[in-house]
Amino acid sequence: MRRTTGIIGMVLIIGCAGMVRPEYMQTSSSRDRRGPAPILPVTAAELLERVRDGKARVTVVNLWATFCQPCVEEFPDLVRLERAYRKEGVRVFFVSMDFESDLPAARRFLRRQGVEYPTFWKAQDDDQAFITALNPEWSGALPATFVYDARGRLRHFHEGKGDFALFERLVRDVLNNPM
Repeated sequence: MRRTTGIIGMVLIIGCAGMVRPEYMQTSSSRDRRGPAPILPVTAAELLERVRDGKARVTVVNLWATFCQPCVEEFPDLVRLERAYRKEGVRVFFVSMDFESDLPAARRFLRRQGVEYPTFWKAQDDDQAFITALNPEWSGALPATFVYDARGRLRHFHEGKGDFALFERLVRDVLNNPM
């Protein structure tokens, strides 16, 4: 049963991901007609697969939760970063660490922040396995931000609250030093 659910979930994720165009490609009328951006369940392996898909020069992964005050405080800076660097090939993946019962609050928060593109929710049961898969040095504290290069290599990791200047410095470093 669990394997069937996982396969169905992947089909839904792949299907939904193909249907949503990035915000910059949409007209305001198409944004107004659709509802809130989806929050897609994701495991660490699925997240890393998306990071390594070669569709961005830099991928920033931010793990956050509505119950985490530093997460809420830094969130607008990450949205600003995505908008400022989108045309340079930078994308930001937001991964909610909220409990499933808190996803409605997460959706409201994302809407208030102006996030109109798909985001993710940690759907893996084993928190430690999720943490270790992303970075064994990560304590699991939130917020946590990972910056990957175009080949999906982890280049920077920041645990705790950041700001626009920090995120911009990390992204610029990867853009300027692609390795």
